[in-house]
Amino acid sequence: GLLCGHSSPTLPLVRREQMAAGQGTSMPSSAKVVVDNPYPQAWGHTTSFATRSDKLVCVMVGLPARGKSYIARRLAQYLSFFYSTPCRVFDVLTYSRQHVDKAGSKCDENGTMEEPSQAAVEQTLADIRDWMHEGHKAKRRRTAGTSESTYVSGEFGAVAMYDATNLTMEHRSWLADQLKDIGAKLIFIETICSDENRIWREISAQRPVVAEATSEEKIRILEAFGRSILKLESAYEPISEKKLSWIKVVDGSQIAMNKIRGFLPSRIAQFLMNLNLDRRPFYLSRHGQSEYNRLGKIGGDSDLTEHGEEYATALAKWVQSNIKVGPDGSPQAARLWTSSMRRTINTARHISHEQIDRPNGSEWIQMRPKRFRNLDEIYAGLCDGMTYEEIAAQFPDEAKARKTDKFEYRYPRGESYTDLISRLEPMAHEMERQREPLLIVAHQAILRVIYCYMMDRPRETCYEVTIPLNTVIKLTPTATGCLEERFDIIPKRAGVELDPASH
Repeated sequence: GLLCGHSSPTLPLVRREQMAAGQGTSMPSSAKVVVDNPYPQAWGHTTSFATRSDKLVCVMVGLPARGKSYIARRLAQYLSFFYSTPCRVFDVLTYSRQHVDKAGSKCDENGTMEEPSQAAVEQTLADIRDWMHEGHKAKRRRTAGTSESTYVSGEFGAVAMYDATNLTMEHRSWLADQLKDIGAKLIFIETICSDENRIWREISAQRPVVAEATSEEKIRILEAFGRSILKLESAYEPISEKKLSWIKVVDGSQIAMNKIRGFLPSRIAQFLMNLNLDRRPFYLSRHGQSEYNRLGKIGGDSDLTEHGEEYATALAKWVQSNIKVGPDGSPQAARLWTSSMRRTINTARHISHEQIDRPNGSEWIQMRPKRFRNLDEIYAGLCDGMTYEEIAAQFPDEAKARKTDKFEYRYPRGESYTDLISRLEPMAHEMERQREPLLIVAHQAILRVIYCYMMDRPRETCYEVTIPLNTVIKLTPTATGCLEERFDIIPKRAGVELDPASH
């Protein structure tokens, strides 16, 4: 017979007592269910909602320095991480530079360049076709308790990001004809920006030569780049074609859509609604050392140790001088998130919440805490509050399964990292829309997932990321990736093991 809900060995006494008291199931503690089921359904978390028909090409539209490349890259990260959808960005400018180099010519001294050549465009489209035709097969997943592996349905989609200006109706129509043969749906994504300050910031971020130039050189370079944009503006036709599928984002605050249907297209639209082109930093911190950290137990909702309280006090002082003030030393608005668990709430409780006046004249309460259950630690189910030695002794099959595949392993009646990724997807939308620096005080498994998403690392590797106690990780999105900085808030004490257990 099988224990109801899981094929693990007999539960330890404390678990049976909890269940008998109604804390895990309504069944009596000694009850077992005998089922005549020679062909059980293989159950597991769906890692992707894509199907074979979900082949998409997202075609970027807009003038230079409007954030097209940033949007393409962030969108590819989002779809590949949270939906396990194969994504790749095809940057026409990169192909154009390759053709220029082969021809023996160079960009001008300002780093500006004319519109990509037809040869570069055609080579980009050829590579998109080849990549789409490669086929993206379903992943194999090992069936729990056996050595067999089976294909899991729903992992066949692919999304290509075609990053170029695509300014005219004629050219967009030509692109649609050229890509008909791959059987993918085209979605044109146009970004329009009328904020000159944001445009100049984007130009500076895109041109590496600007960072190394003198003040006079910067002005000359930026003016030259601005003149090249003006030439393109005369030919620019904003997208309005009713026969095409498109999403138009205006100044990051308005959005319009045409013929957007289906699961992945709707997720793309929602992501773009929340995406903010201002590259504000994110600060990630684990809670201070908890009682369960000290005892080597996983999960639970224990409070801080004396050492954890020391970190909480030091963190508040560090936040005051590093997050709440801008580069010029003046106060800047900032945000604070924690989980709903006491160890994160108490870690952040010393951070002050003074009121400041924003540049636009509005009032702002500094780092008013917001608590999210989505940020709670991965749930260990029946193993909650146990040490790994206790798990190995009482649930040897579970200990073996976790060691075999830590990413997809699910604690009995608990969660896996794939479950955690699904739980955190709404938080990704919330993070993307923030316009102020954000400090997230959460837990190791949670921050591993957030870190991998922001750093564009494969989701399957998130459990390998090191998120130590007493450390703040600063992640700043850039035009080409994400800049990482780590700060040790208090020194590690010799001979003190802060966190012997790890999810």
